[in-house]
Formats: sequence, structure tokens, C-alpha cells
Amino acid sequence: MECSSMRKHFLLMFCMFVFSATASSANERTENNGNLILKNIPIIPESIKSDLTQYQNVRSAPFRGFNNEGNEIFITTRFGNVSQLHKVRKKGGAREQITFFEEPIGSISRKPGGHLIAFTMDAGGSENNQIFVLDPKNGSSQMLSDGQSRNGGPLWEKNGSRIAYQSTRRNGQSNDVWMMDSKNIDSAEMILESPDGTWWGPSDWSKDGKKILIQNYISITNAKAYLLDIESKKKEMILGSDSTESYNAILSFDRSQKGVFFLTNEFGEFNQLAHKDLATNKISILTKDIPWDIGGFAISTDYKRVAFTVNEGGMGSLYLMDTESKKYRKVKSIPIGLIGGIEFSEDGTKLGLTINSYQTPSDSYVLNLKNNPLLYGSLNRWTVSEIGGLDVSEFVEPKLISYESFDGKMIPAFIYAKECTEPQPVIVSIHGGPESQSRPSFSQRIQLWSKRLGAAVITPNVRGSEGYGKSYLGLDNGFLREDSVKDIGALLDWIENEPCLDSERVAVIGGSYGGYMVLASATHYSDRLKAAVDIVGISNFVTFLENTEDYRRDLRRVEYGDERDPEMRAFLESISPNNNIEKINVPILVVQGENDPRVPVTESEQVVKSLEEKEKTVWYMNALNEGHGFRKKENRDIYEQTVILFFKKYL
Repeated sequence: MECSSMRKHFLLMFCMFVFSATASSANERTENNGNLILKNIPIIPESIKSDLTQYQNVRSAPFRGFNNEGNEIFITTRFGNVSQLHKVRKKGGAREQITFFEEPIGSISRKPGGHLIAFTMDAGGSENNQIFVLDPKNGSSQMLSDGQSRNGGPLWEKNGSRIAYQSTRRNGQSNDVWMMDSKNIDSAEMILESPDGTWWGPSDWSKDGKKILIQNYISITNAKAYLLDIESKKKEMILGSDSTESYNAILSFDRSQKGVFFLTNEFGEFNQLAHKDLATNKISILTKDIPWDIGGFAISTDYKRVAFTVNEGGMGSLYLMDTESKKYRKVKSIPIGLIGGIEFSEDGTKLGLTINSYQTPSDSYVLNLKNNPLLYGSLNRWTVSEIGGLDVSEFVEPKLISYESFDGKMIPAFIYAKECTEPQPVIVSIHGGPESQSRPSFSQRIQLWSKRLGAAVITPNVRGSEGYGKSYLGLDNGFLREDSVKDIGALLDWIENEPCLDSERVAVIGGSYGGYMVLASATHYSDRLKAAVDIVGISNFVTFLENTEDYRRDLRRVEYGDERDPEMRAFLESISPNNNIEKINVPILVVQGENDPRVPVTESEQVVKSLEEKEKTVWYMNALNEGHGFRKKENRDIYEQTVILFFKKYL
């Protein structure tokens, strides 16, 4: 009798185990050769896969530099799974692939007066970048860094003999400045030791190779610059102060080598282009009459001409400056859109740039220049990227709006909405950073949501966003963190008063800090939301700060607050979405990269676990070969398909 009873008990326990294991496996599967783990996510219907094909085969071709002669350009584009370096020999010419790695190419820097190219590349999205030198003539490459530390910003000496770069080689966390002979990797030596663990990196070499301009980046509102003597290893602060906080981004030496160009917000709300005479310490603000942030900067090899870009409320414009007279002129031939990647050809006769608009992905352009630094000729489009056969005439045009928040602040935003026939569901897309800025760029994702879901898309620039002055930038720091969340609540109020928008069908989506904003919005406004998508988001600022990579922890403490301070720690714990799971009553899709060095995978794992324990609806996607966002097409495709399925089900 006892034996029979024990056998029945064993069988019952075995059956329960089998059922539990089966149920668990039924809720979890893998894709892409086991690299993509999907939990609680239904099988993607073939109808969604085929419907998204066009949108998932859009390419871009941003400008990455000229060849030595200035008659060819380098671009990055994707014909396989990740973006690689290509060469284009003429306007409208074929794209010739010259790198064939399994990981995307990072930054590039061509050797002055030569054809060799230094570039960075990591593995699996780890951001553990290594520096390589590529010979584009035969495709051969060699790793210059140690293969273990994090490296970046390779900067060639003017004669091409040495490379300065930033590296954590010393201890794995401090961002020091190193230098090596480009022909001898064993010559690498540290020339500046980071005294405080903040970010230090090279910006420009002097013409004689004896000095380097060094950038010390502390935060978005605090940056200093130094002049480093290479022989003595002595550094001198030339921009910024130990007693006051201001943003000073060092750019380059001037023609005399006795002055420098830089960006600063010390004398106004916005980042202005300025010049400092190193002999007299005189500072001249060069763009006083431009009430917007100066962004990109390039200087010609002969130091006679400067090109710079301006962020005019989200739109981009391009200017040329005569470095002797300091006069400048706006380039009128630039199409409306965003401008980036500006660089002069070595002979100074051309300016390469990337232009992006809501109807065109990033493509490469070349502006022909005249002898007078302020004069220019034709603007030629060198690449026309594939857009999957999509009819861009049907794309929804972004419109700039603003709405009033809880304290009377006006919050800028862009809205993508079709003409009103009936109230449209709304997707609120929140940028990361937190100090990034939503701008009206090309987005097949937004256009997909508009076309296939009939949704209006709003991209708010909540307080703390850049582009609107340093006062606005600092409105969400430390104990003010949830004021930016209240800006989302104010946006929901605005939506309620718009007859063409359906306030009963609103979703939020965002990545990184935007992921935190999504989770925080779900915490505070679940009763006003239908769905939420958290991409590599912060679920608890304390655990995030404790687990983010060492080399960036102090940088984030400046923005979010120092978790080592008891009062700040208590505040950060109190606003943590993971500590307020019971308030979340909206379906959530969580997306993560296993190798993310910025927002560790543990941030997603803990919020998914907490949601499951409270029996909340949560879908989870984790890519084992990605980091802070998906860079591989095969993973992005499934992610985009999943988002559509999620919105179709819950929005």
C-alpha cells in the first residue's frame, strides 16, 4: 500500500515536471541560429513578414570620407547583414564593397597624404572597439590595438606617421590617451593618464607633431580642453575651468597654430562657434547672431576655410566661413533635411556631406567649392539609396508642434499624421540620451506605422533634450527626473483635446533612456495607454549605475544622480519602474541585447521577471549577438515584425 502510494506520488510529480517544462518551452523559442531568444511572443504570421518586406529593405549610404586624390568617396552601406565600407568612384557610380566583416564598421580616419584607413570595430555590440588599419586597394587589414581594451577616436598625425587614440588599456575603465607609430604596434605608449576616470580623447595634432589638443568630456554640460606637449607629457588647460561648469568642445588648431577653434555654451544658451588666441587668451565668439546650436565642424587642410552645421529647431543648415576674416555665409543649395558627416577633400576643392530628410535616407553629397572661402558651386548627389520600392510621395510629412506641460513650459514635438477622416491611434516615440533630440529624419519605421497601422506618430522632445539651450537641457537632472515623465502626461492631455487623435488608443515606445521613459509612463499612466515597448531600457537607476560599464559610470552619475548618496539612492529607488510593478497595467514588449555595455541585460531581465511574477502581460526578446540596439538586419527584421504584431494585438 505504501509502495503504491509512493509510486503514484512520483508519477504525479513527474507529470507535473513534464507539463511545466513543456509549458515553459512553449513560451520560449529561438531564431537566427539560436542568437535571438523570444519569450511569450507568438509566431509571426507570414502575412506580416511579407507585408514588411519593402520597409525592411531600405538602405542608406552616409558619406565617410574622400580618397587621397579627392575624386572618389567612401561610404558605409549594407548589402548583407551589417553595414560595411564601400568606395564610389563617381557621381551615381556603383558601390564597391571593400570590407567584408561580420560586424559593422565604426569610425574611420584616412591617413593624410595616403590611402590607408584607420577604422574601429567591435564584436557583438559590446562596444569593446578595436582599431584596425585597412588598405582599401587590396582589402587587407591589421589590428593595431591590444584586442582586449576599449579603444576609439584614432587620429592620424599630419604627416601620417603616428596615430593618437583613446583607450582603457591601463586598467579597463579609465579613458586614457595613447599614441603609436602606425608601422609598429609595439610602440604604443600612454601619453596622458586620465586622473579621474572621465573621458579623455585626442582632437587635433599640431602641424609640427609636437602638440595634441585633448578633449576632456565630463557631461553634456561640462567639457574642458587641454594642450598636451607630447615630449614632456605635460598638459595645460586651455578651455573650461575647475571652478565653474560649461561645455567646451575643442575642434582644431587655426592656421597660425597659435589659436584654436571650439564650441562653447559658456557665453549663451546655445553652443556657439568660438576662437581662442592661445598667446593672449582672447576669446572671440564667431556666431553671435545664430540663435541655435552649432553642430558639425570641418576645417580645410590649408586652414583657410571652415564648414559648420546648425541645428535650427531640428532642421539642419550648412555654413562656410573664411578663417581669416571670420565672416561666414549660409549655403543656399542644401535641400531641407538633416546634415552630417562633413569633411573637406585634401586639396580643399570639395566638401563631402550626408543629407537626410523624411523622404530620403542618408545619402552622400559633394559640394564643389571656389577659391574664395565663402563661395561655392554645384551640389552633387553621389548616391541614391534603395528604399524598397516605397512611394515616398505617400510618406507622412512631420509637422512641428508644441504643447504646454504641468509647469507652463512649452514642449516641442514633431507629429506625423495623415489627413483626418476619423480619430487615429497614436504611437508616442521617446528618444534616448537622455540628452538626445528627436529630429524629422527619414524613418521607414514611422512611415510603416502610419501606413499599416493607420497611426499618428508623435516624437516629443521632453525637457532634458538638446537643441533648445542649456537651461532646457538641465531641467531633468537629479531630483527633477520625473518632471520629464510629467511631460509625457501633458502630451496625453494634449492628445485628448485633438479631435483627429484617438486618446483611447495610445502606445509608447522608446530605447535606452527612452526605454526608462516608457516604463515610467506605464507606471504613471497605465490607465491612459494600450501598449508599451521598452527597448534596452533602464528599469532601476540604482542597479543600472551599479552594473553599467566602469568607463561610463561617472558620466551617467552626473546626469542621473550619484547612487552612493543615501538621499539620492532613496529617490532613485522610489522612482524605479521595477519597484512599482503593481502600478503597471499595460502590455509590455521588452527588447534587449545580451552584450549591452550601457544598459546591462540585467535591467531587462529583472523587469521581465517582476512583470511575470505579478502576472502582467509581457513579451521578451533578447539577442545574444547584439549590444545597445540591433545592428544586424536579421535581428532587426524580427524585431520590427514583432512590434507590428504587438501593436496590432494591443493598440
